[in-house]
Amino acid sequence: MITGPTSHSYFSQRLRLHYVDWGNADAPPLILLHGGRDHCRSWDWVADELRHNWHVIAPDLRGHGDSSWSADGDYTLRSCVYDLAQLIHQKNLSPVTIVAHSYGGNISLRYSGIYPENVRKVVAIEGLGPSPKMLQQRLSVPIGQRMREWIDAKRAAAGRNPRKYATLEEAYQRMKEENGYLNDAQARHLTIHGISQNEDGTYSWKFDNHFRVMAPYDMANEDVEALWQEITCPTLLLYGKNSWASNPEKDGRITHFRNAQVRVYDNAGHWLHHDQFDRFVADLKAFL
Repeated sequence: MITGPTSHSYFSQRLRLHYVDWGNADAPPLILLHGGRDHCRSWDWVADELRHNWHVIAPDLRGHGDSSWSADGDYTLRSCVYDLAQLIHQKNLSPVTIVAHSYGGNISLRYSGIYPENVRKVVAIEGLGPSPKMLQQRLSVPIGQRMREWIDAKRAAAGRNPRKYATLEEAYQRMKEENGYLNDAQARHLTIHGISQNEDGTYSWKFDNHFRVMAPYDMANEDVEALWQEITCPTLLLYGKNSWASNPEKDGRITHFRNAQVRVYDNAGHWLHHDQFDRFVADLKAFL
């Protein structure tokens, strides 16, 4: 049985953001950063494997888990990079090792390029964002149309009520549907820590639905690639063979990294650190 961590908070851009600390403060710091519509406790199994040799800290992104929701629904990568920078700065964690998934991986790689001296090693699980093909398709839409679609999506999100589940069991079944690779224990753990009870007794996921609204524009792709090129630490990029994400060795993005290796996991989707946990932990420990 996993002995849980302690909960703490810090402030970034007037938001109270939550993180859990697994103790061992004298050990080298290591941040576990989750992806979109997830939460910090999804790392519990990984943290339990690393806590004896590392000072493990796992934050909740803004609008996720037990962190505050942004009043204006701002969950852009720019703002989240600042939140990560504030955590590392305020808690004096640099130089830090970072292991991150999906949206968290995108955030972490950008931070690693902005502050290469602050990062010892970085592991990004499907964290490079949309493939070059997807980006090209997105940017082919005129900016006016993208802005109109964003405004419409924001309005729709403002009028949308969080989905309610009558019981925890119903939410658990939804978790199982979302990722068929999860075993029962994983799905139940992720559900329990990813949901809160409403006043009427129903249950809703903790993340803010405004996170689903994609920003109409981001940092220029050339600038993102320039940040990747500034990363000096050893970098490990992991991909699930059955995921929607594009392998950077095949789409050419690996050329923008100085010191990166790519590994692909069979029988794994986007959450490969859950889907192939034993292999992931073995690879992670070897890399670290």
